[in-house]
Amino acid sequence: MIYAAALVVAALCGGLALVVPDRARPVLVALALVLAGFLNAGWSAHRVAEPVLGFRYYGPVSGRIADVDRSNSGQERITLEDVVLNRVDPAKTPRKVRISLYYPDLFVVLEPGRRVMVTAHLSPPSGPVEPGGFDFRRHAWFLGLGAIGYAREPLLEFAPPDRSGAMMRLTALRLQLGAAIRGRLEGQGGAFAAAILTGDRSAIAPDVVEVLRSSNLAHLLAISGLHMGLLVGFVFAAIRYGLALVPPVALRLPVRKLAAMIALVAAAAYLALSGANVATERAFIMVAVMLLAVLLDRRALTLRAVTLAASIVLLLRPVSLIEAGFQMSFAATAALVAAFAALRARGWMMSGRAWWQGVLRNIVMLALSSAIAGLATAPVAAFHFNRIAHFGLLANLASVPVMGTLVMPSAVMAMLAAPFGLDAPFWAVVGAGIDWILLVATEIANLDGAVGHVVKPPTMVLGLLALGGAVLVLMRGNLRLVGLVPIIASFLWWGQGGRPDLLISENGRLLGLETAEGRWLNRAKGNGFAARIWLENDGDAAMQDEAAARLDGERLLAARRIAYDPGKLPDIARLAPLCAAGYLVIQPRGKRLEGDCPQISGDDLAAHGAVAVSWRGDKVRIVFADQVGGNRLWSR
Repeated sequence: MIYAAALVVAALCGGLALVVPDRARPVLVALALVLAGFLNAGWSAHRVAEPVLGFRYYGPVSGRIADVDRSNSGQERITLEDVVLNRVDPAKTPRKVRISLYYPDLFVVLEPGRRVMVTAHLSPPSGPVEPGGFDFRRHAWFLGLGAIGYAREPLLEFAPPDRSGAMMRLTALRLQLGAAIRGRLEGQGGAFAAAILTGDRSAIAPDVVEVLRSSNLAHLLAISGLHMGLLVGFVFAAIRYGLALVPPVALRLPVRKLAAMIALVAAAAYLALSGANVATERAFIMVAVMLLAVLLDRRALTLRAVTLAASIVLLLRPVSLIEAGFQMSFAATAALVAAFAALRARGWMMSGRAWWQGVLRNIVMLALSSAIAGLATAPVAAFHFNRIAHFGLLANLASVPVMGTLVMPSAVMAMLAAPFGLDAPFWAVVGAGIDWILLVATEIANLDGAVGHVVKPPTMVLGLLALGGAVLVLMRGNLRLVGLVPIIASFLWWGQGGRPDLLISENGRLLGLETAEGRWLNRAKGNGFAARIWLENDGDAAMQDEAAARLDGERLLAARRIAYDPGKLPDIARLAPLCAAGYLVIQPRGKRLEGDCPQISGDDLAAHGAVAVSWRGDKVRIVFADQVGGNRLWSR
């Protein structure tokens, strides 16, 4: 019903925009576009709908390997499609499931197309670990994943491989290229090279990922705008200047447009070979819009081009709007375009014909680019990841030039020279460049105070930041300064939201109680993901076992008037008097008691997910994850 109403209002606004005076037209057009975006978002969520497993499952799972990667803990992981579950109706069987493999020996080569079976534990994608937190169910919904799980039994191949389908063949080719690259470069250098060229990050060690994150260089691993821009820039420059060296060609053909066309083909090939993930698709759209501007004799780097690219991304995948990658990519791009346009308009761009002036200009431009992009993305990264790399600018200044001048150009040349057996010198340069980047990342990450942790802010803080950034970028003259008002307000609000006094995990087995010494956890092991996210959201660098050892849990719970019984058969004789005394009663496996005390039962957790509890004097406020997330397709 709501979609029908939105469609009617959007059509009405669009029709009125054709007949109203010019002053009123932008408002009606804007309203029509907002409603059209709402309709597109709803349609996209329904379009990707697939069955989701409705219960915990243990038993045989068979299917075709669609992808191979590693989990955040470094465990090998496969995504299966064409899934068959024992005694589960095919209409209720997920189309795709993702399984982490814990069996020490693999008897099957993990590659796309192989038809395998394994005994596995599967469960539906889990909800947020706390109300208002990241909802993995939504993420899995748009990936088409209907279940996730793990296997501690061997993987078996039960039928000949089936590599039919263009995407399956491309995925197999991508993984083969990744293996070939790792054969040319040993160790983590080869794993890094395979990751940036093919998107295959399966060989990257978890400790390497961590030092890259701590030094703010993790973006070098994800094939995004930087990599696509470096590749396209190198191909465009090489073709353009190469053809310019041939006078008959340069005088008769539109060299710049030819270079743009070839660069666009190179970008499309890179997109296909790198797995066409969300970040790479977004980067391809951005460079494609800019290269098309060159073909149409328009300026490539303008805010209009950035806006058009963002609109195309949102049209194709509306959920990108709330993802960190989209927000950071377009925040950095818009800030760079606006900043350099302002510098150019004021005549502050360095010029000169001497060679040293060109070198100095490039160094200053690089430093400015890193500083501007860092300032634009740092608040967004802090909002989503609760951490700030204090020396990230230094690490990027030392690494990005190497990435752009040595690693990517040499990698392109190596790929072109490989069929002729002439690629070894280029791989040597790639390896040297990557070794330098990893050295910088390690040294920066090991500095005292390299990483700072920040408290998770209220959700509206990001909206204020976006509003202020948009005003700074889009307005002209002194009106830009108005954008500082919401930005300053967002930073003032950042630390004022407060964190819940008590957090309870989705299964009720983990409690996190806020104290003067930090959040105390009732378990030193188990529910590790929820524990880590809670502590990160608190801006707390402690590990789970450290948080569990902070205080005497029994005394702490009693002092806070909390009665917790995780047993299968809760002690009603003990809990009933406590409920009568006004205690908060938590029974993850029990039923609600008779009485007026605040309660959280197993049925409550199963129906509504994780819980946040806050005390305001004698009043207890209980908020469930589903109360914040709402009734969505992925939460039903």
